[in-house]
Amino acid sequence: MWNQGIKPKFWCMLGKHSTTRPNSQPQVGEEAAEVHTGQAEAETAEMTESYVKKLSFTLLEAITDKAPVVQEQVCSALCSIGEAQPEEMLHACETYLRQHEKLAHPYRAMVLRAMETVLSSHVPKLDRDTASMVILLASSEMTKTKELGCDWQQAASNVLVAVGKQFVNQVMEELLRRFQPGVLPHCSVLQTLASLSVSNVFGMVPFLPSILSTMLPMLSMAKQDAMKVVFCCALQHFSESTLEYLANLDKAPDPTVRKDAFATDIFSAYDILFHHWLQTRDAKLRLAVVAALGPMSHLLPSEKLEEQLPKLLPGVLSLYKKHAETFQVSKSLGQILEAAVNVGSRTLEVQLDALLAALHVQICVPVESSSPLVMSGQKEVLRCFTVLACCSPDRLLAFLLPRLDNNNERLRVGTLQILRHVINSAAAQMEVKKPFILSSMKLPLLDTNSKVKRAVVQVISAMAHHGYLEQPGGEVMVEYIMQQCALSPEQEPEQPGADGEDQVTDSVRAVSVRTLYLISSTVERMSDVLWPYLLEFLTPVHFTAALTPLCRSLVHLALKRQEAGADTFLVQYDTHANLPSPYAVTTRLLVVSSNPYLGDGRGSAALRLLKVLHGGIHPLLGQRWETTVPLLLEYLDEHTEETLSQKEWEEKLLVFLRDTLAVVSDNTWICQLSQEMCKQLPCYSKTPQEKNFLYKCIGTALGAASSKEVVGKHLRELLETAKYQEDAEREGLACCFGICAIAHLEDTLAQLEDFVKSDVFRKSVGIFSIFKDRSEHEVEKVKSALILCYGHVAARAPREMVLAKVESDILRNMFQCFNTKVLGIKVETKDPALKLCLVQSLCMVSQAVCSSTQASSFYFSRKAELVAQMLEFIRAEPLDSLRTPIRKKAMLACTYLVHLEPALEEQAQADLIHSCLRGVLALPPEPEEEEGTCQQPLYVDTVHALEDLLTSLLQRNLTPQGLQVMVEHLSPWIKSPRGHERARALGLSACLLQYFLRNLHVSALVPFHNLGLLVGLFSPRCADMWPATRQEAVGCVYSLLYLQLGYEGFSRDHRDDVAEQLLALRDGLVHPDPTILFHTCHSIAQIIAKRLPPDQLISLLLTMFESLGDPVKNCSRAATVMINCLLKERGNVLLEKVPEIVSVLRSKLQGVEEEHVLPAAQHSVYLLASQHCAAVVSSLLGSPLPFDSHTCALWRALAVEPSLTVQVLGLLMEKMSRDVPFKESRTFLLGSTPDRVATLLPLAATCALYEVMSAPASAPAVLELYPQLFASLLLRVSCTVGVQLPRSLQTKERKNTSTAHAARNLEPCSSAVEALQVLLLQGGSQGVVQCLEQQGGWELIRTPAGHEDGVTQLASAMARCAGPRLPLVLKALTCTQNGVYEMQRVTSTAFLAQLLGNNVVNDLMLLESLLESLTAQQKDSSASVRRLVLRGLANTASGSPDKVPAHGPQLLTAMISGLDDGDDPQSLVALEAMVGLARLLELVEPWDRRSVLLHTAIRIRPFFDSEKVEFRAASIRLFGHLNKAYHGDCEDIFLEQVVGGLVPLLLHLQDPQTPVANACRFALCLCAPHLQCEELAAAFDKHLQEGHSLHFGEFLNSTCKHLMHHFPDLLGRLVSTSLFYFKSSWDSVRAAAPLFTGFLVLHAEPEHRPQVDLEQLITALRLLLRDPAPGVREKAAETLGRLVKFA
Repeated sequence: MWNQGIKPKFWCMLGKHSTTRPNSQPQVGEEAAEVHTGQAEAETAEMTESYVKKLSFTLLEAITDKAPVVQEQVCSALCSIGEAQPEEMLHACETYLRQHEKLAHPYRAMVLRAMETVLSSHVPKLDRDTASMVILLASSEMTKTKELGCDWQQAASNVLVAVGKQFVNQVMEELLRRFQPGVLPHCSVLQTLASLSVSNVFGMVPFLPSILSTMLPMLSMAKQDAMKVVFCCALQHFSESTLEYLANLDKAPDPTVRKDAFATDIFSAYDILFHHWLQTRDAKLRLAVVAALGPMSHLLPSEKLEEQLPKLLPGVLSLYKKHAETFQVSKSLGQILEAAVNVGSRTLEVQLDALLAALHVQICVPVESSSPLVMSGQKEVLRCFTVLACCSPDRLLAFLLPRLDNNNERLRVGTLQILRHVINSAAAQMEVKKPFILSSMKLPLLDTNSKVKRAVVQVISAMAHHGYLEQPGGEVMVEYIMQQCALSPEQEPEQPGADGEDQVTDSVRAVSVRTLYLISSTVERMSDVLWPYLLEFLTPVHFTAALTPLCRSLVHLALKRQEAGADTFLVQYDTHANLPSPYAVTTRLLVVSSNPYLGDGRGSAALRLLKVLHGGIHPLLGQRWETTVPLLLEYLDEHTEETLSQKEWEEKLLVFLRDTLAVVSDNTWICQLSQEMCKQLPCYSKTPQEKNFLYKCIGTALGAASSKEVVGKHLRELLETAKYQEDAEREGLACCFGICAIAHLEDTLAQLEDFVKSDVFRKSVGIFSIFKDRSEHEVEKVKSALILCYGHVAARAPREMVLAKVESDILRNMFQCFNTKVLGIKVETKDPALKLCLVQSLCMVSQAVCSSTQASSFYFSRKAELVAQMLEFIRAEPLDSLRTPIRKKAMLACTYLVHLEPALEEQAQADLIHSCLRGVLALPPEPEEEEGTCQQPLYVDTVHALEDLLTSLLQRNLTPQGLQVMVEHLSPWIKSPRGHERARALGLSACLLQYFLRNLHVSALVPFHNLGLLVGLFSPRCADMWPATRQEAVGCVYSLLYLQLGYEGFSRDHRDDVAEQLLALRDGLVHPDPTILFHTCHSIAQIIAKRLPPDQLISLLLTMFESLGDPVKNCSRAATVMINCLLKERGNVLLEKVPEIVSVLRSKLQGVEEEHVLPAAQHSVYLLASQHCAAVVSSLLGSPLPFDSHTCALWRALAVEPSLTVQVLGLLMEKMSRDVPFKESRTFLLGSTPDRVATLLPLAATCALYEVMSAPASAPAVLELYPQLFASLLLRVSCTVGVQLPRSLQTKERKNTSTAHAARNLEPCSSAVEALQVLLLQGGSQGVVQCLEQQGGWELIRTPAGHEDGVTQLASAMARCAGPRLPLVLKALTCTQNGVYEMQRVTSTAFLAQLLGNNVVNDLMLLESLLESLTAQQKDSSASVRRLVLRGLANTASGSPDKVPAHGPQLLTAMISGLDDGDDPQSLVALEAMVGLARLLELVEPWDRRSVLLHTAIRIRPFFDSEKVEFRAASIRLFGHLNKAYHGDCEDIFLEQVVGGLVPLLLHLQDPQTPVANACRFALCLCAPHLQCEELAAAFDKHLQEGHSLHFGEFLNSTCKHLMHHFPDLLGRLVSTSLFYFKSSWDSVRAAAPLFTGFLVLHAEPEHRPQVDLEQLITALRLLLRDPAPGVREKAAETLGRLVKFA
């Protein structure tokens, strides 16, 4: 609120803008006022009526707008007027419609709908005259045309219905006036009567007898089908209303009304509808007739209904054949049937067969869509069946059940659907029919069709809920559910029907699974039916797919019985002969748990069931399984199918089994369990993994059995019955024998040997020999299995027992099975599986022998034979692919055999190494996938096996000589031209060296004599093309250096700082960048040089010189780098080789670009330049542009020594700045803008500067000349922006960019920018370069449009990252302020201006000099320079805010001068001045500020509505700062400006440009305090917070509310100001202006109406209603609706 000191001033100041004063009163006496009171009231009422009418007419004229959103808003505005002045609005609409008879129907309908909306909420308040007027208008509009079914007539009808809710008598009077006897009425009259009967039942039903009596004669007069449809709809609604009235007589106004009053007329109407109209060909009419007959049937006299049913029912049923959409037919039929049942009709029995047949067809007909109407039709048909089931259940079942035997899919599915519905809806009537219904399901249960199966399952579900399954035969239904649960996707294909109809999404199995769980968990009466019957389905294989839901249901049932106290004997196996035995249940559940995630997690379900059934399996297991089973379940929960290790899971289950057997500890029980396990083996023929696990379970059980006879018997049976053709079965059988051998080794071996000698084995061979091709293959499979058995026996049995049997029994029998003799001659097998089994078994045997405690004393006489056999296998493997694990297994076997005595001979060892290396390293790179199996894991395992073999061989000769032997074998592979072979060889070498180092034990100080040779072999590989090779090479050098330290006597845990640096360097070798690689190689060479003994240096160098011819160029270059580094480190070697290096330079530079030649050439140039600097610089500058790579390298050589580099840089700066930077030339028309073409000498000097400074060694010289270089290069950049290359160089540039090795960019500006970047990097200003890279400044600085911003970013970065260098840089730049080239002045001014925005100028005491320098440029001829001067002066607010008060007058004078700058046609200087003032105002002294406030506010006001977004945003934001700056005595002076700017700021919140809208938010928040209204300020703070989205309408509404509450006399001024923006250029602002006006009116009090020129406002809004933007027209219409407040 205003305070007492300011409020009077405010009113005095603003009073001239108001048409009245708040407290003004008429200057007449009270008597005169009383005399004229009546006349005034009359005039006011007349004026109000005229005003509302004008508003309404304005809106109504806009009803024809083409935009739907505007039409909608116009109607809404009309409704708003109607809410305030309903009668006046209705009169206006009536007048408009009568005056515009030719108005198009859609628009008339809109007006009528607006009237209906107003009437729906205000009809009780209407006077009778208005109601009569509306009734007459609607009646007239409704009947104006005889056209049927248009929206216009419907809208008029709805108006009458709305009025009829209150004035039913008047409406009926008008309708009945148009509803005369003997004259066919207008169709809309009938529709209105029908609708009115529904909306006002109690008001209309008393009229119905007379309406019906009048209407009945008209029925025969109706000739058009459309008219007949209307009559039918009317009769339908009349009947429905009557039925509702009769059903609620207790609430009715006339409770004496009876059905008899309507019976005669309804029957007469029925007679015409049924006997005449129903026979029409018009489908719409037929549906209308049948829709009416349904409710009419309830009003017919009972005897008439009974009389008509024989004709009525067939008549309605016949419509099914004539209509595709049958909902209405079925609904009406249901109503007729209900009516017939209600009257106890006996005719229904006669019609029953026809009814059932017709309805049955409707259910069985294919559904073409799943639309709600179709689904509703199906429900209505089923409702008919419910009615019939309740009255004739026997006849219904006699009809339905025989149809279940029909094989037609649709008939059977439909019948089942009806049966399910009847079971649920007529349960009482079906109770005694249960056995009959169950027996009829036999044939449907055999149907294989998916739809039929789904329907059967649903019927069984209904039966379960109603007790059917408790009857005899119910178990068959349960079995059927289980069969469907066991379906696999292959067994239930989704076969479309003959009509191609869509399939139901849920599969039969999914429906069945849900049903099983539902009836077992929610239907209490099913518990005794399902338990323990469901257990019978556990063991049969064909129910495997149903195990998960079956187990879950059984668990639920068992737990429920336990809770009920039936846990003593959950399963009584003796009373249920068909139940599986406890052993069968245990075996089944354990085996299926081995694949736990299959079938939706059957492992968890099976284990839970096993835990629940513990009492029936063995009484001792309960407590133990309470602990162990949850652990298994927890393990499954922690994993997924992808993360679970099958091997670990199976081992956990076997541990669980062993633990169970130990707890039971009953040999009889164990033997029975093992017998059951063997019995179930054939059941898993189609699931190899589960069968394999079952074999393991059998082995575990036999191992726990104490009866040797039982063990032998079962093992013998397993050998005789096994299916050897299956890989998994052979593996499982072998595992079984291995596990059994843990406790029964002798018996196991005896059974194997007996089987080999038995007639069974021989007969098998004989049988197989009948088929020659097949016999060899089959016999090999049997042999493979036996060999595997021996291997697993050796691996599992106790080690000490195995040693005694390994050669005498195990190996002898294995080779007896492997070797085949024909006529006494050994024949090599061709079966790879047999080979693999032998290799795998030998590997297990060797591992078993090695792991024995007696292995060291064991003499393996057959060792050489076995190794030779393995080598034979390895050599036989193809080198082009890796398909089998034979190599891997063979090498693993050799690895174990190497450890055993006797030792291999030297030649045998060499052959072994050679063959294994060749068999693995020569494989192709990245093995491809074959037959869907990825070979990559096999390859990795094979390499690991080779590593283990080589380290085992090295272990037997762990000396430098032994290491040398290994490396000699690897050397050809290390130098291979194929990258993958080098990578593999280096990996093996690294592995061997690491192993050697780990196991090094030096007892005396001995020399490592071959260190130099080995380092020379590995170190050049640090630059190999393959990243893996590079890293492994560093690892090899690292290991060699530590080996040398070890031989020097250092302990194994000693860590050498120099050698450790190699590890850090190795990580950098991942990247393929040659610069990084060779720099790393240099570092590696330095490390080698520091740790290499002197006597090894020569051999190292000789080895590296040999590497110069390496086929891998990178390795050759690395050798060069390392040689130079070693020579440099040793000094004298480099000096001796200088002449040779110069010679190499002369011979190699002609067409040879090998990088290892360049160091020599650079050294030569350096020596030459030390004596003749100027001549060398001049010569190199004369080289053709662009410089080739050799020239660039030679330039960089001049940066070796700082004093030389200083001279070179000075000469180049002189060359760059002495000549003009460009020459102007006109290429085409003389009048065109001249092109700027770069001059050659400065361009060449710029490129040379880049090359010299890019050398790392140039840093000291760059630091010394940093200021001069920075200023020269910055100005060089500025004067080359937009400068082109000469034509000759453009041709060369294009050629260079097309070659494979393009030279550096020669474009003048880019070359200068790159030189500047190198200067900053070499001068220690890396942060500057990084800042500009991150911000894109380097790209900006190159372009004419972005150059200024780029220089600004450069100055900021220099201030942040290179502050200490600025004083000398500024000194160098200041000297260029008066330069000839405008662009250079702009660049230097932009740089200096930006520096003022950083506090570094204070720290370095540069402020005064900078201000002086910039002020001197204020009168520069360039507008850009003047603008940048203002920016720099304003930047003082950021960089030195504490210094601003001292320089306030100077700064403000400059800014005001900029505002008034008349030499800048684009006003950019003024824009900069506004931005600067906004920054400075808060910092200057108040007395300095006061002199410029009003001038500034007035000067910037025109910019508020500028077409340029920058000017609008800057001026509005400055206005905000002016508000903030005003305080004290200045507030009254500035208040006028605040009020004047309020409307523009509010409306520009909708400015299409976000910066302008944000500026308005800022300014408004700062204007609020001047208005001294806390509520308004709070509203601004709430809605205008920065970063929050603005709901403009809500904000404007709130603002206008507070303005009108606290400052009502501002209404006229605010409205008149907003009128100006009705013509704004921006659609959003034009739309905001009327919205603002509307909200002002909404919250203004009526007594302030005189402030507003309503005529002018309505005229302006009328113009806006013709605006091209729909949004503007919409807001104008909305505002017109609000103006009713001033009525």
